[in-house]
Amino acid sequence: MSEVNGRNRRSAQTRLRIVEAAHGLFVTHGYTGTTFQEIADAAGVSAPTVYFHYGNKGRLLKHVVDVASVGDDEPVPLLERPWFVALKAAPDPATAVRRWVHESGAILDRVAPVLAVVRDAAASDADMAAQRARNGEERRTAHGAFVAVLAGLGPLRPGLTRRRATDLAVALLSPDLFLVLTRECAWTTKQWENWVTDQLVHALLPAPAKER
Repeated sequence: MSEVNGRNRRSAQTRLRIVEAAHGLFVTHGYTGTTFQEIADAAGVSAPTVYFHYGNKGRLLKHVVDVASVGDDEPVPLLERPWFVALKAAPDPATAVRRWVHESGAILDRVAPVLAVVRDAAASDADMAAQRARNGEERRTAHGAFVAVLAGLGPLRPGLTRRRATDLAVALLSPDLFLVLTRECAWTTKQWENWVTDQLVHALLPAPAKER
C-alpha cells in the first residue's frame, strides 16, 4: 500500500469514528446540546481534527444524515445502489413494494432518529431548517423514483397519478410515522414493514380481480 493510500485510509477511518460518535451524541443530546469537543472526545480525536474534516456542526450533521441514509461513507448515491437497481427487475409490482419497504425500514432504523434532531433544531436554526427542507426533497426524489419503477412494472391503481402515488409513499414511509410506531407504540421494524407494505399495495396497485 502506498503512503498516499495509507493516509487516505486513515483519514476515512477517522471520519467514520467522528460520524459514529456524532450520531450517538446528536440523538441523545440534540443539536444544540452537542459540542465539537464532546464529539472529539467520543471519537478519540482532537477538536481541531473534527473542525478540519467538517468545518462546522451543521456540515457534520448533514454528513451524519447522509451516512445513515445509505449505511456507509461510500460516494454512491442511494438510487445507484445495487439493491435499487435490482428493484427494477422485480417479478411484479407487489414484490417491488415489499422490497422497497424492506430497504426503507433498514434505512429509517438508522436515519429517522437523527432526522428528528434536524427537525427539532429547524425551529430555531435557519441552517437546520434548510437542511430539513433538503432532506424532504431528497426523500421525495427517492420515492418518486420508486413510483417510476413501479409504474414500469405494471399499472398503478386506476385514477392514481404518479404525483399522488409519490405523496402516499412519502407519507406512509415518513421518518416521523416510523418513530411514532416503532418508538412510541413499540412496534418492531418487521411489524411496521408488514403494515406499510399492506397499505402501499392497497393504495398504489390495482385491486385483485376478485375484489373488483
